Amino acid sequence: MTTPDPMTTPAPMTTPAPPTAFAALHHRPGRPLLLPNAWDHASAAALAAAGHPAIGTTSLGVAAAAGLPDGAAATRAETVRLARRLGRDDYLLSVDVESGFSDDPVEVAALAVELAGFGVVGINLEDGRPDGTLAAVELHAAKVAAVKAAVPELFVNARTDTYWCGHDEPEPETVRRLDAYRRAGADGVFVPGLSEPVAIAELVGGLSVPLNVLWTPTGPSLAELAGLGVARVSTGGLLYRAALAAAVATAAAVASGGPVGPLPGYAEVQALSGS
Repeated sequence: MTTPDPMTTPAPMTTPAPPTAFAALHHRPGRPLLLPNAWDHASAAALAAAGHPAIGTTSLGVAAAAGLPDGAAATRAETVRLARRLGRDDYLLSVDVESGFSDDPVEVAALAVELAGFGVVGINLEDGRPDGTLAAVELHAAKVAAVKAAVPELFVNARTDTYWCGHDEPEPETVRRLDAYRRAGADGVFVPGLSEPVAIAELVGGLSVPLNVLWTPTGPSLAELAGLGVARVSTGGLLYRAALAAAVATAAAVASGGPVGPLPGYAEVQALSGS
């Protein structure tokens, strides 16, 4: 398969889509979009009920809940099934599609068209591979370009795993990759593992599209990230991991006779079904 070289080939000539409500949430100086990541209908509904206007999905949570590995292109069916259900709700939905579940840009674009048909307004598309390496920048840029050509209004958040994959020189490689993805048509860029304030500020200063970072307990606070110019902050698999920890801790409290709660009641959880 021959893919275009994003360093020499311009993005496809398409008519720019008007700004969407989801895109607008990424362009509020000093007010980054906090995008919590859900793994099923109940978690998404609870987060929306708490006032979050946009919800993302977590590929880790979706995969783990199904007993499948994350980042291994094993959860296409589960991801599509969840998107079909969540896309009917009122909040803005962005879906984590790992690397698109394919190395064929045409297949990745077809997936994007399918998700958009369910009401999905954004996708997260990563360049990390299951073996811990990075996909060729040309291939990932070709995926971004194919999606934007097929669904111009879909917000493509192009993620690079330069920090997570332990690249020898993450800073210049991150800049090189993000520039290629931007020129391929990415609406925003995502660098999980980037948490050093000076590095974040320097990257924001050189970007013309919104930067998304992953919140971590040891990294900058949401307010600090806002001051650094970050446009979007994701929780990733954090909420799913917190739910697992709470379940285990509650079981331990029951076993030891310790206190439990407060917890949502049966009727409150039942109401999340929307039926």
